[in-house]
Amino acid sequence: MMTGAKRKRSTVWRKIQAVRLQDIKAWCMRRLPVLTWVPVYNWKENLVPDTVSGMMLAIQQVTQGLAFAVLSSVHPVFGLYGSFFPVIIYAIFGMGRHVATGTFALTSLISANAVERLVPSVRTNFTANNNSGILGLSEFEMQRIGVAAAVSFLGGIIQVVMFMLQLGSATFLLTEPVISAMTTGAATHVVTSQVKYLLGMKMPYISGPLAFFHIYAYVFENIRSVQLEALLLSLLSIVVLVLVKELNEKFHRNIKVVLPIDLLLIIATSIACYYADMEYVYGIEVVGNIPKGLPSPKAPSMSVLPEVVTEAFGVALVGYVASLALAQGSAKKFKYTVDDNQEFLAHGLSNVIASFFFCIPSAAAMGRTALLYSTGAKTQVACLISCVLILVVIYTIGPLLYWLPMCVLASIIVVGLKGMLMQFRDLKKYWNVDKIDWSIWVSTYVFTICFAANVGLLYGVVCTIAIVIFRFPRAKTLNLKNMKEVEYKYKVEDNCESLKQVKIVSVNSPLVFLNARKFHADLLKIIQKDGMSSQCEQNTLLCSFSNGSCHGELVQPCHSERHVLILDCSGLNFFDYTGVSVLLQIYVDCKNRYIDVLLAHCKGSLIKAMQYGGNLDSENPVFFESISSAIDAIRIHRNYSKFSEQSEL
Repeated sequence: MMTGAKRKRSTVWRKIQAVRLQDIKAWCMRRLPVLTWVPVYNWKENLVPDTVSGMMLAIQQVTQGLAFAVLSSVHPVFGLYGSFFPVIIYAIFGMGRHVATGTFALTSLISANAVERLVPSVRTNFTANNNSGILGLSEFEMQRIGVAAAVSFLGGIIQVVMFMLQLGSATFLLTEPVISAMTTGAATHVVTSQVKYLLGMKMPYISGPLAFFHIYAYVFENIRSVQLEALLLSLLSIVVLVLVKELNEKFHRNIKVVLPIDLLLIIATSIACYYADMEYVYGIEVVGNIPKGLPSPKAPSMSVLPEVVTEAFGVALVGYVASLALAQGSAKKFKYTVDDNQEFLAHGLSNVIASFFFCIPSAAAMGRTALLYSTGAKTQVACLISCVLILVVIYTIGPLLYWLPMCVLASIIVVGLKGMLMQFRDLKKYWNVDKIDWSIWVSTYVFTICFAANVGLLYGVVCTIAIVIFRFPRAKTLNLKNMKEVEYKYKVEDNCESLKQVKIVSVNSPLVFLNARKFHADLLKIIQKDGMSSQCEQNTLLCSFSNGSCHGELVQPCHSERHVLILDCSGLNFFDYTGVSVLLQIYVDCKNRYIDVLLAHCKGSLIKAMQYGGNLDSENPVFFESISSAIDAIRIHRNYSKFSEQSEL
């Protein structure tokens, strides 16, 4: 008889033998998305827009790399490395075609907490050229990047573990109001951290709870120490950046290549600082020596890892959440899919592998993704082309950046966060759609400001779950069918000519972030299964949706005509912003498939929210008091259309 251990080994061996070459190939294609898009890359149509986008992206990567490295309290050259290595790794493992990963303001701010705590300094001086360490940098700078690389390494490990645990499916807990509030609060923190450079003040590093308020208290207490020259240069830089970027945005449809104002400003101010000798005459702080070339790989210090666990979790969660939101947004905009779990792996490996090359934590940034949109990028080739140009900067142009003023870098950071800061405008939207989502946004923002981005994110998730748990038991999840609906089911059978291809779907549960995604998927399955978007196969589907499941009854077929989907919202007791967004997305998807969507039994709050949140068809009515009135409208419209056709004939 076989022992338990032998039987177990035999079972494992049979499973290994059962693995086919096709299974291995499918796994590789799933885990290495680069293998799916590179073989079918259209060189003729995509190479030119990808090249133009890559050139523009390289300029932004260089400026943000230098700026976010300073934000992370490490030497600026490490920002250039962080704009090179993670980009290549994400292009291999990532699924977002328009996601430009690299240095990121929020993760840089989080890692700075660990750097300043473990390697503190009274005054950071990037101009010192001490050749006692690697790359010609001082031992102090190498210790600092050692801590930042450890944060990146451990944060990446956490993301890879989350991938292995399949936690990508849990991202539905990260609702849009929570992400918006967290990123806006973190952006406010980043702006606050740059105040000392904008004003030219010498300020000690301030962190911990309520640090946001302590920084401004210190500024007002030491207002006399503001450096007038740095302040004027900062204001001039901000005005120029904002003005030119607004003009670029306004006329981007008329011009193929936007003006690279970040690069031009860096060149102009560096030349001015060199010839005016601003570093010594006016005391303006400059970037200093930028070493040439790429570093040799070196493992992060493992002894530091226990000390940076908190920051590593913050980098892993905040970086992933911000990056996933951009990936999902680009996938929605350009109609492709993104695997939430695969993104964990892509960003995790981008942080782990890059940490061996002295890189700070990386993630996708809103500004870079928006740049790829506006310049017409098609694939990740644009990001790879930017890497080639960044390599040129690292080996040739880098040392010329010695005279770049730090206040100009700070201005670039602040203006680059405009997109995140403009999310304050979302407050009006949330107030009109769901006041509870509005309160979650405000409270999450306050928590982020008072503590940190990871604390605000955790609060927002917990608060959202608690509110849904409180609201769900009070919701009516089942609805007794109306007799009029049953009558119309038979009327449709008798009057097939006037009511062709009508489907009735009854929504009998709340529509919130917990079930909105599944509701959308189930409804699309019904549309695709029954061929609503192509050829006429069925006539009426009486469907009941309850707790994310659908049950339908098919009626006899008839000939092809424009399809209609009626959503019975009598059981939709409450909803949130995510639920309204899904309903609007369904309306748009169906409209693209030439399917008319009508909503019956809608509450006034739902009608108001949908009218406010999206561009609904203004010519034909969308909302009806009952299914009866919706079907009457369909019959009248079709009879009128037939009458018009006959009159023309």
